[in-house]
Amino acid sequence: MANEQDKDRLFHGLTAEEVRVRQRSDGWNELPAGKRRSLFRMLIEVVREPMFLMLIACGLIYLLLGSIEDALMLMGFVLVIIGITLYQEGRTERALEALRDLSSPRALVVRDGCQQRIAGREVVRDDILLVAEGDRIAADALLLSSSALSTDESLLTGESFPVRKRCSSNAPPDAVPGGDDLPYIYSGTLVVSGRGIARVLTTGPRTQIGKIGSSLGALRQEESLLEQQTRHLVRNVSIFSVTLCLVVAVTYGMSRHDWLNGLLAGLTLAMATLPEEFPMVLVIFMALGAWRISRFKVLTRRVAAVEMLGATTVLCVDKTGTLTENRMSVRRISADGVTHDLDPSGDTLPEPVHEVVEFAILASPPDPFDPMEKAMRELGEQALTDTEHLHGDWVLEQEYPLSEGMLATAYVWRSRTGEGYVVAAKGAPEAIADLCHFDALNLQRLHSGIDELAADGMRVIGVARASFGPLPLPDNLHDYAFTFIGLLGLEDPVRPGVTEAIEECRQAGIRVVMMTGDYPATARRIGEKIGMREAGSLLSGEQLARMSPAELFEAIDRTAIFARMQPGQKLGIVEALKSSRQVVAMTGDGVNDAPALKAAHIGIAMGGRGTDVAREAASIVLVDDHFESIVRAVRMGRRIYDNLQKAFVFILAVHLPIAGLSLLPVLLQWPLALLPAHILFLELLIDPSCSIVFEMEREEADIMKRPPRSLDEPLLGRPVLMRAALQGMAIFIAVFAVYALMQLNGFGEGESRMIAFAGIVAGNVGLVFSNRSWNESMFRSLRVPNKALWWLTGGAGLLFVVVTAVPFMRVLFRFAPPEWHHLPPALLLVLACFLIPDFVKVRLFRGMSIWR
Repeated sequence: MANEQDKDRLFHGLTAEEVRVRQRSDGWNELPAGKRRSLFRMLIEVVREPMFLMLIACGLIYLLLGSIEDALMLMGFVLVIIGITLYQEGRTERALEALRDLSSPRALVVRDGCQQRIAGREVVRDDILLVAEGDRIAADALLLSSSALSTDESLLTGESFPVRKRCSSNAPPDAVPGGDDLPYIYSGTLVVSGRGIARVLTTGPRTQIGKIGSSLGALRQEESLLEQQTRHLVRNVSIFSVTLCLVVAVTYGMSRHDWLNGLLAGLTLAMATLPEEFPMVLVIFMALGAWRISRFKVLTRRVAAVEMLGATTVLCVDKTGTLTENRMSVRRISADGVTHDLDPSGDTLPEPVHEVVEFAILASPPDPFDPMEKAMRELGEQALTDTEHLHGDWVLEQEYPLSEGMLATAYVWRSRTGEGYVVAAKGAPEAIADLCHFDALNLQRLHSGIDELAADGMRVIGVARASFGPLPLPDNLHDYAFTFIGLLGLEDPVRPGVTEAIEECRQAGIRVVMMTGDYPATARRIGEKIGMREAGSLLSGEQLARMSPAELFEAIDRTAIFARMQPGQKLGIVEALKSSRQVVAMTGDGVNDAPALKAAHIGIAMGGRGTDVAREAASIVLVDDHFESIVRAVRMGRRIYDNLQKAFVFILAVHLPIAGLSLLPVLLQWPLALLPAHILFLELLIDPSCSIVFEMEREEADIMKRPPRSLDEPLLGRPVLMRAALQGMAIFIAVFAVYALMQLNGFGEGESRMIAFAGIVAGNVGLVFSNRSWNESMFRSLRVPNKALWWLTGGAGLLFVVVTAVPFMRVLFRFAPPEWHHLPPALLLVLACFLIPDFVKVRLFRGMSIWR
């Protein structure tokens, strides 16, 4: 009875209701992962930052000085900035959570009588699991059926050799992983060979790997190049900031004999120059960048891949399924000297070729799975309907499968009305010719026809027929008297949009290399179709095997197509390209592609047809297997890197006038131009600007018309630093000049501070507008929408009005009441500071490439 139930479940699987019941009782099929950070934990991490510790110190100093209002205002600003930071942290966490859900391992199950590809976490107890070579098993399960199945259980046992699996009804239920001929397969292990059908026994933490307590959340990623550069930048700027802080505090204390206010001035300068935004911006840009790339059906498994995409110089792509549709279609039929080319739109077939299609269908199973057999049946159903050439009522008597000694298949059919049997065979033309006992002349004619089809990039299939009387059927196909009928030419159509994507890569300075196991003529033909200008430069796997490393290194730069490739040879090509200082992105889908995917700078696994091993070795997973998606991801990678540079330039430039106005008045023994409250106000503008406005900015128009950046290029190279320094210094000179004139001409401390602060705020907004684009003026770039930009501008203007017009806020900011005679210098300074960054960009950097 149990066997009958297993048999029924094998074909039907669980129902939707049974799945829901098990999910409620057992939970998701996932291991205990690292916990998502709670709001309290994020709050603790924020408060521990040096910026907030200095704010608290400033608040305490104000309390010691008896200025309770100032202390309360600082604490209020602290709460606002904490809110903004928590919002940004939460947004990043949600983006990463969405990526984890999207990149969940997948499993093939039978439910409601249908095969379904689902996320591995959705597998439940009693699911019917279908596993094949290259799959990562989703749960512990009992084999119901298997064929030459072996698995790698080294994750559980430490033993590197595969173990053989076999169905058995009397295996011990408490069997442990390891050892041959057990009927159990285990979550997290790898199918090395064969295939099988199994019933899930346990999921999640109840599996063997769950009992061991492995946790994905404990995995640590290597520090990326950008993270290293950012860490060095933060360290260097922090040392400079602390040094200036000490100089200002000591200078103020010694010159004015007021050490508390000296410490306050030093802390103000430290707050103005501390580079706390850099790490935050990097994390936000990388996380949200990975999320944006996922919208193009490209999942980023390693954040470092986001920064590498924009530097890609070589794309090594597989032909089948990436450049082509991975869907065979019949394009040409040859029979009795008649050759017919099929129109993709579907025209009628001439009578002489009907028999070729008829017997090609008969030489296939009734419900074909093979893409070529599907193409033959689709053609027959389309072109031979209402003819005598389709035989849906015939009975299949015997099948002769493909074997090493016979590269052809044959099916024996019996008509319900006639006597005897009809035999149809198809396969490699040479094998069909052997079955038909061709002589030398016929072989010569056959090869001529094969070469003609193969030269156009087609897969060639020969078709033959035979009859047999009502006798016991022979075991050997050679015992039939076959008659040759004709040849079929099939091809895998090029995906729409590939040609345009190849041209876009060429304009972007990215070289596309095709690596395929197909024949050279087929690969060359596809290369010509998709517009690969170097399609004639081709190497076969056989030629590659004879090359020395030095010869391969020399040939690698002039070869665009590698045909008849063995999987192991792909690793050699990737290593050779890397040794010639290329940044290599490579696609792969099989178990044997994993070493090359791991070796490439960016491994791109196929999500639709790829194996779990390939996906785990890769840094990026292509959900839809489309080549155009890779190119779109490269475009997005360049955009992310560009916007990150713009954000870093803004951060550096915006802090220069703030630092200058915090330092020079102390050295000149003038009243302080900026106090901690002003720094906090500016931080309310700086943080959203660098983390939201620039992250949302669209790509430059020429982003895919310039060469890739060098992998050794620093994020803040000399041209980028020069841009930031000149823009920031220009704003500082303008603001300080006005502040100095007002000081020297008898203006009050509050008046000078208010007008200088207006210039700083205008300069901040001007820096945002100017650095949105490095190729166009700020006014031209206004044609490109950015909602966050206008929210920032409106918010800055509103807050400035509040702190100058509301008496309570004006007192806290140490501003004088605004009067009409303040308006001309204030407007002049605001306009100048708003336009100065764009003037510097247009006049001093016109024609200068930042991305060399």
